[in-house]
Amino acid sequence: MAFHHVVMFRWTDAVDAGHIAKVAAWLDELPGAIPEIKRYQHGPDAGINTGNFDYVVVGEFADVDGYLVYRDHPFHQELIQTLIRDFISDRAATQFTT
Repeated sequence: MAFHHVVMFRWTDAVDAGHIAKVAAWLDELPGAIPEIKRYQHGPDAGINTGNFDYVVVGEFADVDGYLVYRDHPFHQELIQTLIRDFISDRAATQFTT
């Protein structure tokens, strides 16, 4: 069994490619900082369908407890506060098990 977390963002109009690159670089560091992350993928929308969110993050954890460590981890929370919270116009998230 695995526990998955999926979050999607729509950026504000003020967000440029440089900002997105900073977010991506920070996201790349999370698996090294949070051992509970078993698999971590993220990236911009491919632009094939209109109306999609702009960016997605998909994390896999052994269980809910591992996800909660990630969710509350100071490094993750700093990323949200610094580069995400004030730069998104919309957010959707879900968690599920397989």
